[in-house]
Amino acid sequence: MPTLEQLEERIGYHFQDTYLLNCALTHSSWANEQKIHRYKDYERLEFLGDAVLEMISSAFLFHEYPDMREGELSKRRAALVCEPSLAECARKLGIEQHIRLGRGAEADGGREKDSIVSDVMEALIGAMYLDSGSVQVVREFVMTHILADAGERHLFYDAKSILQEIVQKEQKAVRYEVLEESGPGHDRTYTVAVLIDGQMAGTGRGKSKKNAEQQAAFEAVRAIRDRQE
Repeated sequence: MPTLEQLEERIGYHFQDTYLLNCALTHSSWANEQKIHRYKDYERLEFLGDAVLEMISSAFLFHEYPDMREGELSKRRAALVCEPSLAECARKLGIEQHIRLGRGAEADGGREKDSIVSDVMEALIGAMYLDSGSVQVVREFVMTHILADAGERHLFYDAKSILQEIVQKEQKAVRYEVLEESGPGHDRTYTVAVLIDGQMAGTGRGKSKKNAEQQAAFEAVRAIRDRQE
């Protein structure tokens, strides 16, 4: 397993208090199994990190899109900091390799679950804020690793809604169809097609139907926009 020092190199921040970093990486299942009271799980840090991330992402969108209405700003923020988006950002940094899970949670595939990985990402943000005492330090991390490709990330994670708006304007119908299911029951992979008025517009693969549909919608929206340019 990579060391915490290697993780600090990847995230671009070195903790003064490594206890905070350890807590941010500790799932409740590990803390309960170990019965080591000096280590708490990441839940309180996640609560703090969620609030800090919301403030930073809100300020970024507010300044980036000065003419955008509140409702659209909220939708964009939700797409940028949703569970799958944060989990993807965390995996790019290899954060999931460092999560301390109990035996049961590990056997249940906890390290692969977006819900756990995204929670740890928020906890890491909370730990970084407490350790540095600086919103600016956390802002630099968030801008580099979460908001750097905000436009593309919003397009991907809000692709189904965007595609729905496009086809409604053209008075067309959109539906999703599962083309293939593969893999064992605990590790299924789905291939999904999105059809517009019965014509295939995109395909996607994912570990859930929802993720596969998101990928298919993203492909369809990109194709539509390419044709319009």
